[in-house]
Amino acid sequence: MNETQLKDRTKEFALRVMKLVSNLPKTIEGQAIGKQLFRSGTSVGANYRAACRGRSRAEFAAKLGTVEEEADESAFWMELIIEGGLLKKRLVEPLLKEANELVAIMAASRKSARKPRP
Repeated sequence: MNETQLKDRTKEFALRVMKLVSNLPKTIEGQAIGKQLFRSGTSVGANYRAACRGRSRAEFAAKLGTVEEEADESAFWMELIIEGGLLKKRLVEPLLKEANELVAIMAASRKSARKPRP
C-alpha cells in the first residue's frame, strides 16, 4: 500500500468514525465516549499526513508511533461501545477491525522506517 492509498484509507476511517459517533445514543456515556472516539479516530488521518511530511526517517517513525497510538485508542473506545451495549456489535465490528488493521500497518511501517538503510 502506498502513501496516497494509506492517506485515503485513514481519511475514510475518520469519516466512518464520524458516522459511528453520530449514531451513538445521546446519553452521558454515549456523548463522553463519542467525543473521545471522534478525537482519536479523526486524528489517525491527520497524524498520518503529518508523518508523511516528516523531515527525516526518525521523525517519520516517531509520528507513525502517534498514528498507531491513536488507532489503538480508537479501537479501545469501540470495544467500550460494544461491551457497554451502546450500539450493536455488528454495527461497530467492521470499523473496529479496520482500527486494528491500521494499528498493525503503522506498527510494521514504524519498524521498517527505523531499520537502517542498506
